[in-house]
Amino acid sequence: MLKDLVQVARQADIAVISVDNPPVNTITAAVRAGLARGLDQVAGLAGVKAVVLRCEGGTFFSGADLGEFNGPPKEAEYRALLGRFEALPVPVIAAMHGTVLGGGLEIALACHYRIAAPGTRFGLPEVTLGIIPGAGGTQRLPRLIGADKALELILGARPVDADEALRYGFLDAVVDGDLGQGGVEYARALLARGRGPRRTSEHSVDPATGTQEIFDRFVAQAKEHYPNRVAPLTAIEAVRASLRLPFGEGLLHEDKLVNGAKTTVESRAAVHVFFAERGTRIIPDLSETARPRPVTTAAVIGAGTMGVGIAVCFANAAIPVTILDISEESLTQGLDRVDRVYQTMVKRGRLTPDEKQRRMRHIRGTLDYTDLSDADVIIEAIFESMDLKRKIFAALDRVAKPAAVLATNTSTLDVTEIARATKRPQDVVGMHFFSPANVMPLLEVVRTPQTSAEVIRTIMELSRPLKKTPVLANVCYGFIGNRMMEGYAREAERMVLEGAPPRQVDSALEQWGMAMGILAVFDMAGIDVGVNVHKANADRYPPDATYYQADFALVEAGRLGQKNGKGYYRYAAGDRTRHDDPEAGAVLRARATELQVPQRRHSADEIVERCIYPLINEGFRILEERVALRSADVDVVWTSGYGFPRYRGGPMFHAETLGLETVLAGIEKYRTIFGPMHWQPAPLLVELVRSGRSVADWEHSS
Repeated sequence: MLKDLVQVARQADIAVISVDNPPVNTITAAVRAGLARGLDQVAGLAGVKAVVLRCEGGTFFSGADLGEFNGPPKEAEYRALLGRFEALPVPVIAAMHGTVLGGGLEIALACHYRIAAPGTRFGLPEVTLGIIPGAGGTQRLPRLIGADKALELILGARPVDADEALRYGFLDAVVDGDLGQGGVEYARALLARGRGPRRTSEHSVDPATGTQEIFDRFVAQAKEHYPNRVAPLTAIEAVRASLRLPFGEGLLHEDKLVNGAKTTVESRAAVHVFFAERGTRIIPDLSETARPRPVTTAAVIGAGTMGVGIAVCFANAAIPVTILDISEESLTQGLDRVDRVYQTMVKRGRLTPDEKQRRMRHIRGTLDYTDLSDADVIIEAIFESMDLKRKIFAALDRVAKPAAVLATNTSTLDVTEIARATKRPQDVVGMHFFSPANVMPLLEVVRTPQTSAEVIRTIMELSRPLKKTPVLANVCYGFIGNRMMEGYAREAERMVLEGAPPRQVDSALEQWGMAMGILAVFDMAGIDVGVNVHKANADRYPPDATYYQADFALVEAGRLGQKNGKGYYRYAAGDRTRHDDPEAGAVLRARATELQVPQRRHSADEIVERCIYPLINEGFRILEERVALRSADVDVVWTSGYGFPRYRGGPMFHAETLGLETVLAGIEKYRTIFGPMHWQPAPLLVELVRSGRSVADWEHSS
């Protein structure tokens, strides 16, 4: 096995170490052992004057094996291995391609020279996982390019391309053509110029790149861009050590810091989300014989914002898609919206004009249902009206080809009821995209009792080219995400009726870690959208006269959010900056007076608890009712679709971080204050606290 992973070949006086560990050349224990064996083999070859390190497949080393995070520390093993590469008495050239991340880049930094194919991307994303580079990255990189540039890369955590890498100074050359041969030729050119080993560890860091002023600037930047997190500050400390410690001591200090970081909540949470996202396609009750249907063409019904975003997803995946709408005017507006989406990408440098045209050629419009007859997947994406959706699916039943997947983008409605409008309920499924659909990664895949295993498998696999993270849910009102949103948003709205200014509520949630405060979210989405949903589903809600009345009051006052420049906040034309608006406050106070809502003061802690505890509580109900397959799926929904901070791991992970006893006590505290109507703890939460079990214990036993 080790021999297959790492091979050593010889081209005259050049030794080439090649690694092939598909799919992305992760640096597993087997790879490290193979590299050590390869170095032993090279040491036994007479007359070798240079060594080239390269990888087969689509990429150079993509990073360390995150599966090892929960085991014993591996840093000493990495130090020894990378030290052996650096200590070789002949030039060592890393020949890189694809995406070179984390430990992959750190291996390259231990080589003496670094070359790459055009288009190669490099990055040190560790801080996003709550850790720091732990294989010498915080000590070697500053010695190559300076402390300031090293911190730009480490704290930025974004990949840079080969041209940027050249400018930073850690890449020596970009090589066209065959990279394997290019590495050998580069080695020969070095030898012809009399160049020998160039060991990074023997360099010192330029003091001018690591002044107190520079470090103060990066500390301020870290606190601003990474609130509530310690990994970026730890990375700064590690890089600072590269100026004051000899290389060997610096590595040991990095070792201590990275292993300390691995024990933090933010690291455990980020790693949890990382693996949770990769586990969503595992569906234990789906037959292994179920095969996905081929999807080569698609259609979308509705040329509004959501329909256009979905169509763009297919075009980006090079899958031809037809958009249907009811009028020429609506269709033209939708196609114009497609053009604007792509033009924005061109302006931001994310797309060339030629690529824009290529993608737009995958999209066409129609007013005729018969033009959808060849589509493999048809997605309905109109507003939330059960009557209209049923009419659309009845029409699709008549024109869609056999085995076409018929999907609805509904965010709340009963997919089973929609499927009853067809004679093929086994082919009907929910595909709940999140807005903007061409940007947000989450896709809730909603199955009914009749949805076939083939259809589920088809959508889960289709999510790959669409670049979505799919999470399977069973039918219930709101599925996973929007059902949990009810209590979260309910309390935010209740608190503004109790006298809390909208900015106080949103700021508390944002400072805690939510990507956007919920009231600002309502303004962005359109307050009237939520009002219409609550009117249409009034029979589902408790007999509470204050329920979501902040939204109702604002809409009745003509305040719809950003779309007309006034909602919970005021907005200038063409600007999404939130401005506090006394008029909104007056509307909310008037409704509170009308409803006799008692006024109270709110601390930031109360705001967060009153929003997050109901969210967690509903998550436990969803688990117990088997709406979600597992708690990790709930966490993915909220971290991928609702801006829940990844460094807190999602609602269910966060609940266990707090302690289930703490969560239950908090819910009972607010039940005492506000009564049991909205503050009834989920039976599963109560059971777990009483039995002293964790969510994982329950999942393994049920």
